[in-house]
Amino acid sequence: MAQWTSAVGPAQLARLLTSQQERPAGPGTRRPPAYRALADGVRLLVLEGRVPVAARLPAERELALALSVSRTTVAAAYEALRAEGFLESRRGAGSWTVVPAGNPLPARGLEPLPPESLGSMIDLGCAALPAPEPWLTRAVRGALEELPPYAHTHGDYPAGLPTLRAMIAERYTARGIPTMPEQIMVTTGAMGAIDAICHLFGGRGERIAVESPSYANILQLMREAGARLVPVAMAEGLAGWDMDRWRQVLREAAPRIAYVVADFHNPTGALADDDQRRRLVEAARSAGTVLVADETMIELWLDEDVSMPRPVCGFDPAGSTVITVGSASKAFWAGMRIGWVRAAPDVIRSLVAARAYADLGTPVLEQLAVNWLFSTGGWEKAVEERRAQARGNRDALVAALRERLPAWEFSVPRGGLTLWVRAGGLSGSRLAEAGERVGVRVPSGPRFGVDGAFEGYVRLPFTVGGAVAEEAASRLAAAAGLVESGRSGGGETPRTFVA
Repeated sequence: MAQWTSAVGPAQLARLLTSQQERPAGPGTRRPPAYRALADGVRLLVLEGRVPVAARLPAERELALALSVSRTTVAAAYEALRAEGFLESRRGAGSWTVVPAGNPLPARGLEPLPPESLGSMIDLGCAALPAPEPWLTRAVRGALEELPPYAHTHGDYPAGLPTLRAMIAERYTARGIPTMPEQIMVTTGAMGAIDAICHLFGGRGERIAVESPSYANILQLMREAGARLVPVAMAEGLAGWDMDRWRQVLREAAPRIAYVVADFHNPTGALADDDQRRRLVEAARSAGTVLVADETMIELWLDEDVSMPRPVCGFDPAGSTVITVGSASKAFWAGMRIGWVRAAPDVIRSLVAARAYADLGTPVLEQLAVNWLFSTGGWEKAVEERRAQARGNRDALVAALRERLPAWEFSVPRGGLTLWVRAGGLSGSRLAEAGERVGVRVPSGPRFGVDGAFEGYVRLPFTVGGAVAEEAASRLAAAAGLVESGRSGGGETPRTFVA
């Protein structure tokens, strides 16, 4: 019986391998043999989760043709991977990826580092801050006081608690977007909202247009739902959307859904202006595309003089094109798994009806806690503190990077939680691997792209400040030194946690 559960085609694997661009070798630098470079490339793809564990690799002859190398090179690379514990083979069944005993299974997304590992590893993988206190405790206490009447019911509210739906609708109305409670569904975080939208509109094999780069966990959610992702390149720096590219993709590919983060885009931090939003809504309407606007970062402006544009849904007064997703997770706390969808009432009814076959509803206590924050003014005070913390972290991280890694390039965003960094010509995948060896966890650029894009980038969140930000930059510089010296690969299995 074959031990593989999926397969990677030769053309796909060749694209992923080719994306791993490295800095040209300097004078006197010895390049590894071709088979060694190939084995290291496959190993990195497995460690990052970009090639799944238990995936069947192409036959030697097929991969040799796709890479324009000799079959002997591929055979030697496969043999090296088998010796290192990253490949198993059986006559008649082919070769498939594995991980050596003792190695954690690679994550496909950006899961938080286990709490027991935080003492030895600086975690720059998860763009989330600790809970703002005392507001979390006050919100939970307030929720407990409001709980008794709900405890006498069955507790299932597929559309969300009526009081929270009404409160969210009021907040949209206060922003100049008239909204009824019937246009709101409360979900289990923004991920739950987007998952429900993809299942309602996307379907297996449907095209979804996404920014390139985009949020890694959403990209993986869409892949696993069977979507065909259509990347649309972002403009350079903080310029945001390239509207000529968007119009072309929407016209020619006619995707069923387009997913965008217009407010402090994850990972670049770009803020789309009013004109870009208006033109994108018009282009989506003309193409018959459902435009999903992710507003999870919308309240995280960090500079006082930032002028926030109108919400994307403000350019869709009929409500026929834009579906908006919001969340308490980024602005307040990731452990508060409350999100919501704003859409036309008929779309909300369809989403609610489909929920009967998914999670039935969102936890009541957490909904009451968010409602307490909204109704008492605690939300605004907590988010104001959150902005101050993220601003201080951003400034500390930027200063540390400029001092210790002056060749790395980035534009400083005026909001959000992430810095998108071009790593001085180094491979982001190899930096991520080397970072684990020196005690800093960082996601590489290809996690945020489609088919191996952004190999030269890493994403750094504003989650550490002060001396920890300085130490994180020092460890990143050490990781860069390992990559530049060629000591990040060579077939060793990287240690996961380093003191």
